Amino acid sequence: MKTLLTLGFIILFSFTNQAQAIKATVKGTGDPILLLAGFASTSDVWHPLEDRFAESHELHLVDYAGFGKLPAVEMPFLDKVRNELINYVRTIDDENLVIIGHSMGGTLAAWLGAQPDLKIKQIIIIDGLPATGALMFPNVDLATLTYENPYNDQMMAMDDSAFAKAISPMAAGMAKAFEHQNAIKQDILNTDRKTYVYGYTDYLKFDVREDLKQIDIPVTILGAAGMFGEEMATNTYKNQYENLKEYTFKMHPNSKHFIMYDDPSWLNAQIVEVLKTE
Repeated sequence: MKTLLTLGFIILFSFTNQAQAIKATVKGTGDPILLLAGFASTSDVWHPLEDRFAESHELHLVDYAGFGKLPAVEMPFLDKVRNELINYVRTIDDENLVIIGHSMGGTLAAWLGAQPDLKIKQIIIIDGLPATGALMFPNVDLATLTYENPYNDQMMAMDDSAFAKAISPMAAGMAKAFEHQNAIKQDILNTDRKTYVYGYTDYLKFDVREDLKQIDIPVTILGAAGMFGEEMATNTYKNQYENLKEYTFKMHPNSKHFIMYDDPSWLNAQIVEVLKTE
């Protein structure tokens, strides 16, 4: 009955909120897992996990406005996403809910885990940080970042060909195989340009390090060392998560950012292990 009610809500949610910030697709049956993709990704990135976990769990796969085929919303993009995610978690209304987030989705998972009135059993963060902006701009007050700046202006002014050329090196650094690099690139090319440029500013300003102090549920962090090396990656995680009282940390020694592409078997095994200990 609960599953039918949830599915009914999804249909109603999608029908009545065509220009909203998130859309969720539900697959499988069992205890719920909310899957939050990273910035500029669609829920398609979870395909390597779907077959394994839809057999035993009810998967809630979230897409964000402006990414893929979903209509964009007005800025601030991330504030709208956060507000709607809170409401969505409330509709799931299940104390067995597990949230799994990749990259920005991991940041959102940590933020949701810090909210006192939400039913969440535990969270799994896949190569995500509580403050990506602080890593990129360590000596900058993130609150001072604005949409109007020379870099954003340049990105907004590019034609499609120049934009594709600009993002190619970044996409190439996020996964090992060319087919996956191309999938990441295509996801970026399919985003609404304004959402990609200004929405990323929202993401850089999103700092949940203080919120970590409020988390009192189990947290598992799965890092990837393939981009920067294991020592640097480990130190980054320790520094960024120093406010989190307790967590389980595992590092993939050579995967790049998209672990679900580079080593889905390893990732699935880690998630299975976490779910076994629920």
